[in-house]
Amino acid sequence: MQTGSHIAKIAALAGDPARANILTALVDGRAFTASELAYFAGVTPQTASSHLGKLTDAGLIAMKRQGRHRYYRLASPLVGRMLESILVVAEAGSAHYQPHWRGGEALRTARTCYDHLAGRLAVSIADAMIERGYVALTEDGGELTPIGAQHLAGLGIGLAVAGKRHRIFCRPCLDWSERRPHLAGVVGTALATFAFEIGWIERIKDSRAVAITEAGYRGFSAAFGVTLP
Repeated sequence: MQTGSHIAKIAALAGDPARANILTALVDGRAFTASELAYFAGVTPQTASSHLGKLTDAGLIAMKRQGRHRYYRLASPLVGRMLESILVVAEAGSAHYQPHWRGGEALRTARTCYDHLAGRLAVSIADAMIERGYVALTEDGGELTPIGAQHLAGLGIGLAVAGKRHRIFCRPCLDWSERRPHLAGVVGTALATFAFEIGWIERIKDSRAVAITEAGYRGFSAAFGVTLP
């Protein structure tokens, strides 16, 4: 079947260790140069260039020129969802194969999943919002309730995200480390954007992990009743 051959092509591309490292580096939604991605992949710049060409041709990543540099990022949130799903399956697989993740415990506590938050922090926020009636989640869908929309607006969290018409508004995303859902879609993106802008979380260099600031610990506790050690 034609569909089967397409699946095989994508699987083969993502299955190469160097390309898998490149995709993993990009899964937090940021853009990197070819030399940075060569470092993440542990290959020479020439080899990285070949891998980037194949991933671009397949529509998994996109390239943008800025000045003298070329920046690469995932082509769409759909690719990010695919990679996060692969991470879930890999983490739940054989004990003989356990992926190596940069960041250790920090990565498990809080990280980015394309354009939204993941890890213990994100799962705790989702749990709190469900318990308080702010969101209703099923296995394949989600809804922000009127009281939830009012609460987010009161915090100053705007939901007018660019490209909203082409995005799912609210959905669960299975967290690979916690095996439980966190929030994705426009709502998840808005929460992450707000937390970065207000200084509740900060990026950790060369990692998908994010650090929760002192203001963040206070803010997440006051806004959602979330307390992390």
